[in-house]
Parts: sequence; structure tokens; C-alpha cells
Amino acid sequence: MVNPTRVLVVDDEPQTLRALVINLRARRYEVDTAPDGVTALELAAAHRPDAVVLDLGLPDMDGVEAIKKLRDRTRVPILALSARHSAAERAESLAAGADAYVTKPFDLDALLARLRDAVREAAVDSDVVVEVGGFTVDLAAGKVHRDGEDVRLTPTEWRLLEVLVRNAGRPVGRRHLLQAVWGPSYGTESNYLRVYMAQLRRKLEPDPSRPAHLITEPGTGYRFER
Repeated sequence: MVNPTRVLVVDDEPQTLRALVINLRARRYEVDTAPDGVTALELAAAHRPDAVVLDLGLPDMDGVEAIKKLRDRTRVPILALSARHSAAERAESLAAGADAYVTKPFDLDALLARLRDAVREAAVDSDVVVEVGGFTVDLAAGKVHRDGEDVRLTPTEWRLLEVLVRNAGRPVGRRHLLQAVWGPSYGTESNYLRVYMAQLRRKLEPDPSRPAHLITEPGTGYRFER
């Protein structure tokens, strides 16, 4: 028998929390709820959810900080909710490790569809480990190993590497990378990519000046090559 999907819902608004719990349970999800960031971190450690729906307006800590703390513990999908429509906040939450950013008020069916797709994608990728040269990318664990040791990547470095690895062998355009890593309001800030690609190459390539795996595609973007 397949275990039901467990979702951790983090929100201090009783009405939003109640609506999400009722609808998730009606669709046979198991649901844990937390009214603040500290409780969310405790429940995430104790119950190991398959996904997290987290409001950024928490009473005890910044929502982006909560995402970062969760990302230190898990790679499950995180959907960030916010009453603010700030492009900067959207970019910051995605850079911290959120998989999607949804503004309030939201369409409940659309939110549940995004959650379902995120959980399905995570399940498909759960066993993907990519070995290249002297390092290994573990997509499920969100980690990189080199010479038997963990490579410390920032959340932004990881998201950039993850997008490239999932498209291994195919050029990924600059605009696509910027929007996938920094958010949909980005698309022309190529200097961001140059800075972070240089950092990744220093950490992963045997010879960063002559990269063998993190390849520049002139006029297009970048490509990950095994």
C-alpha cells in the first residue's frame, strides 16, 4: 500500500489554514499544521513531510529565513505564500530555496495543482544521482560531493546547478536560467549568471579556466556536460 503524501502547512491565518487543511484532507493528503516558523521546523524534523506550503508572513521569524532553515534539512518542494506582490520578495524566496511563489488571495484549485505537480516531479527525481568527473550531484538530497566530501554551495549556486543538471547535454538560455533561479521578473541580468557560474566552476571544475562540465554556449547560455 502506498503511503499518503504528507504536507506541512505553515500559516498564522486561521481561515487560510482551515481552508487548506479541509481541501488537502479531502484529497487524501496527510496534513500537519504550524502557526509559526519554530513549530514548522520542529514538525519538519519529526514528521518528514513530502511538501511544505509556507506563508512568508510568519509571526516569529522572516519567512525567507524559515525557507533557508528548511532547506538545510530537506529537499522536498516548498510553496511560498505571500500577501505581497513584490518582485524582490519573490526573487528572494526562490533564491532561498522555494520551488514556487504564490500570491494571496490565491485560487485554491490552482494552488493544489501546483502542489500536486511539485510532489510528482520530486518523486520522479528522488533517485537521480549524477556522477561526472570528480564530483557527484545528488538531486534528491540537494548535495554535491567531491573527492568524498560535501561541497558547500549557496542556495543560489545549488538552484543554478540543479537547473543545468536536469537539462544535461542541452543548452539552457540565459533568460530561462535567470527566471528559474532568481524569479520571473529577471531576464537580462547576465552578470548574475557570470558571477555564479564562475563560483560553481571554482568549486567543481578541475581547471576552472577550461571547464569540462559547466560549459558556456556563446549567444545562448550554458550547458551541463557529463
